[in-house]
Amino acid sequence: MTPSERRTTDHHGHDVVDPLSVAVVTVSSSRAAQRSDPDAEIDDPGGDTVATCFEGKGHEVRERVLVRDDFAAIRSAVRGLATRHEIDVVVTTGGTGVSADDVTPEAVSSLFERELPGFGELFRMLSWEEVGTRVMASRATAGLAADTPVFCLPGSQSACETACEELIVPETPHLAGVATAHRITVEGTMRDGDEE
Repeated sequence: MTPSERRTTDHHGHDVVDPLSVAVVTVSSSRAAQRSDPDAEIDDPGGDTVATCFEGKGHEVRERVLVRDDFAAIRSAVRGLATRHEIDVVVTTGGTGVSADDVTPEAVSSLFERELPGFGELFRMLSWEEVGTRVMASRATAGLAADTPVFCLPGSQSACETACEELIVPETPHLAGVATAHRITVEGTMRDGDEE
């Protein structure tokens, strides 16, 4: 399906990208260490849940990346994916808590041109029902990097399921469409340098 075939408008006339091309970044030093063993099967319930949620609604997961809990590694991975025009959304899992090596929000938010504070607020509101006061330790965040919606989630399977099913998957076709609408020419094609 071509980029122009994936771009439509909703009933309000807002741009929508559907189906989405998705990148999932799992942030975990322990899982990254397993990668050095070619026989090791890497367990990634958070990343798998994100992928399943998107694919279940007809979207395509184009990239799965695994990085350690390291500011530079996280920032580089997300920046590299967000600047690829064929990627419509990036979702990270892991590293959003309060331990010393939980640096995902800092690494990724440094890339944001515009923050989406409503995502973190809504995610914590929904998570309250599951984890109670522990929700205040979640630093889940979102924003636009290179016009690409980027969401930073905890690594737990239940948190990823809540975020994706309730918030991210339903809203991101609209976010991706509106965030990139300025790239479309009057003729409906992508501007030079913006080919998907």
